[in-house]
Amino acid sequence: MLTVEQVVASQKANVETLMGLTTKAFEGVEKIVALNLTASKAALAESAEHAKAVLSAKDAQELMALQSGLFQPLAEKTAAYSRHLYDIASSSSAELGKAFEGQAAEAQKKFMAVIDNAAKNAPAGSETAVAVMKSAVAAANNALESVQKAVKQATDVAEANFNAVAASASDLAKPASKKR
Repeated sequence: MLTVEQVVASQKANVETLMGLTTKAFEGVEKIVALNLTASKAALAESAEHAKAVLSAKDAQELMALQSGLFQPLAEKTAAYSRHLYDIASSSSAELGKAFEGQAAEAQKKFMAVIDNAAKNAPAGSETAVAVMKSAVAAANNALESVQKAVKQATDVAEANFNAVAASASDLAKPASKKR
């Protein structure tokens, strides 16, 4: 049986874990807000600069050159912004995933200790029920590991696809700048 101290310690550990995960989540949000703020400031400054250049254009040919010169830097900056955003999201996700895996492993150990303790104190003839319980826990753990592996594979595929799209966008932007 669990003692009051064990329950209180478990609840305290759960609250500390929740606070730690919440802090990590907020750190990720702060990074995204900072990235968006920086990108917005840069876009505003570049728009003002581009507007001044357009207003000072002497003829239509210069105006067309200014307009076409806008696209490659825009594509490159969009790709860089997307990459930075992806890096923030993936690092935050990885930190949360590690914390979750650590907590899941700890919870599993504690649960198995409770089952073992119950098995030691179980009345005679309940060995089959205890074996069934242990088997169910093992099956659940195997299922959880399979899901974690599938999520990791999906994340790897998504990252590869993102990298391919970013490279493609960058490659498409280069010919546009050479036509000037």
